Amino acid sequence: MPMLLLAGPAAEPWTVTDLKSFLRVEHDADDAVIASLLTAARAQIEAWTGKMLLAQRWRLVLDAWPCDGRIVLRGGPLRSLIAVRSYDERGYAHGLDLDSFVLDLAGGVIASPPWALPEPGRAVAGIELDLELGYGSAADDVPAPLRHAVRTVVAQWYDNRGGAVDASAAVLPGGIAAMIAGYRAVAL
Repeated sequence: MPMLLLAGPAAEPWTVTDLKSFLRVEHDADDAVIASLLTAARAQIEAWTGKMLLAQRWRLVLDAWPCDGRIVLRGGPLRSLIAVRSYDERGYAHGLDLDSFVLDLAGGVIASPPWALPEPGRAVAGIELDLELGYGSAADDVPAPLRHAVRTVVAQWYDNRGGAVDASAAVLPGGIAAMIAGYRAVAL
């Protein structure tokens, strides 16, 4: 079940100005560095939690429909189902009616009766679902602990830009593990 990013978030959970204040940076020379660290820190928190912080568009690619008709997403939170396509044996895409799918936004599940799902005509990557994932489109939509985790990672990376970093800090710096613990997706 590969997931492909179609469109990243339109904003970040913090502005460079907010982060400069938090970092106590009073000059503009590092604005590009701070912006880059912000994007990387958001992506890192998303990777650690399995949750997209801000609204993003993703494509889920499947070879076949699940036998029970339930697709359980690894990433989330699920906001909406944008499009569903099934490819025929000649490689032509056919859009499916979105009304035939039920979304469990809280559980990150997309369901449809198995008998209502047409089998794709090609054996590999025969199904595509375009999704919107994320807590919302504004920074304030992101839960406060996750926003603070992003800010803390930026501070950790900004303070340790040229020096060696303890290997354990590279995994989960500072108190990040505690901040994100309630949001991490558990893989069984």
